[in-house]
Amino acid sequence: MPKLLFQGHGSYRLTADDGRVAYVDPYKGKGYDKPADLILVTHQHSDHNRIDLCAKKPDCRIITNEEALAGGKHNSFDIDGILVQAVEAKNKNHDPKLCVGYIITLDGVKIYASGDTSLTKQMETFAGLELDYALFPGDGIFNMGLAEAAECARLVGAKHNIIIHLKPGESVRRKAEKWGAPNKLIVEPGDEIELER
Repeated sequence: MPKLLFQGHGSYRLTADDGRVAYVDPYKGKGYDKPADLILVTHQHSDHNRIDLCAKKPDCRIITNEEALAGGKHNSFDIDGILVQAVEAKNKNHDPKLCVGYIITLDGVKIYASGDTSLTKQMETFAGLELDYALFPGDGIFNMGLAEAAECARLVGAKHNIIIHLKPGESVRRKAEKWGAPNKLIVEPGDEIELER
């Protein structure tokens, strides 16, 4: 089964069945030693774009918001069978012309990496995608708070929902236990979970 290591803040590592590695928004935590096949950056704020932390294979592909939004549209990528679709991300602190989320398909598992966002119109279309996992920010300062993140989780309709990107120093478990999202998983920094299809 593919795996997800939550490194902390908005950072996580995905590992495919065959050992290929993708990092999303590298910044916090440990576990950057596995050489990356793919690095995804949702936007250029300093707590999301520490590409230098990641070990990289010689042919590592790096996709940032710039590549994702090239040509003024949300682009799709196929990185040796890892499918990546850029999607809308925005709120009062994040310009949709400079930020994206991603829908990542890895070993048949569909993961919504929402990036720094609040509720978007495009989320209304995601239920039809039958997503397996969705990761939402919930700090309530630079992004939506827990109530809006729960609303987004209900709208998106993923099989499993994970809250990330909380205020620095906040207990993920305490906040996640209060989060009203359906089908929530509590994943703390340093936890690695198997991703079910």
